[in-house]
Amino acid sequence: MTDKLNELTAAGVAVWLDDLSRVRLSSGGLDQLRREKHVAGVTTNPTIFAKALSDADEYNWQLHDLATRGVEVEESVRMLTTYDVRWACDVMRPSYDGSDGVDGRVSIEVDPRLAHESDRTVAEAKALWWLVDRPNLYIKIPATEAGLPAITATLAEGISVNVTLIFGLDRYSAVMEAFLAGLEQAKANGHDLSKIGSVASFFVSRVDSEVDKRLEKVGSDQAKALKGKAAIANAQLAYERYTKVFSSDRWKALAAAGAHPQRPLWASTSTKNPDYRDVIYVEELIAPGTVNTMPEAVIHAYADHGETRGDTITGAYDAARKVFADLESVGVDMDDVIVTLEREGVEKFEASWQELLDGVRKSLEAAAKGKGAPNKAAKGNAKAAEKAGGA
Repeated sequence: MTDKLNELTAAGVAVWLDDLSRVRLSSGGLDQLRREKHVAGVTTNPTIFAKALSDADEYNWQLHDLATRGVEVEESVRMLTTYDVRWACDVMRPSYDGSDGVDGRVSIEVDPRLAHESDRTVAEAKALWWLVDRPNLYIKIPATEAGLPAITATLAEGISVNVTLIFGLDRYSAVMEAFLAGLEQAKANGHDLSKIGSVASFFVSRVDSEVDKRLEKVGSDQAKALKGKAAIANAQLAYERYTKVFSSDRWKALAAAGAHPQRPLWASTSTKNPDYRDVIYVEELIAPGTVNTMPEAVIHAYADHGETRGDTITGAYDAARKVFADLESVGVDMDDVIVTLEREGVEKFEASWQELLDGVRKSLEAAAKGKGAPNKAAKGNAKAAEKAGGA
């Protein structure tokens, strides 16, 4: 049988998993995906962690210990999430070593409530980097206006960054500028640029969800014919900007000092509309030097019926610009779409973070009352995870 994920990897797309849980770690599932499905990295977010901690007994022993020690809720969340990420970094270490530090990365996000506070974001990034203490970690920082200087300052400290919640082209250009400035400062600070990594997470399916809603409201045949086209066109034009920035003299000077480019990472690549092909946001976004982070279901779907047709981005720039012109002609304001998506993206992650805090608070209270005592399986998982560094 054809190894479709290997074909995708050979086309220059790094396959990453958009999920993490202690069940996935303790079962060996993540390592199996690395070995058998070419998974070369992991992304997480507050929503993923909120789900993971809400439905697994594997956290009971650690919650019990945290409650016994009287650790506050927010610090408990850090201990729980960094434990999983540290373990995942160790699982992915072969990919990191085998790719000269390009892949094998695992991301953890700063508290999303800090999205509009630069200095606190940097402080949180430094704390998470110290807590996880693995070279293949990425700290996720949102691409808000306040996030941009935080990205530069964090990179300047020699800390690798996954820039998240990018929706628009102009903001993406600002993210690449923040990356270049950060590496220049890191070099001036004496850091080894070859050890610093970064990706820019450009969100895809959420763009179609918002634009399609507006096209339905317009209601004309011309408008409806544009459904499902905005997100791919947006990402294709982002890649065009990437190729220009990372062929510039400014970049070449950094590359000569050992720097790796900040790869575009296609995020939110599961289709929200069941009428669309389930792997459309993978098949239509194939180009060298990119990352596609997918839920496990999308990884398996691509392994089953994905089609790797070579580079599906580079030759599509003019067609993508026409999509944008057509959207404008039917009254879709893409600038407003981008502003809306960024605001909602931050709000959704803040809500998930609050859900995570509330869930951990209840679990700590139950553990303190003796209702959340560690079970044997959880203790076994804790022993198996000792190499991950402990809580």
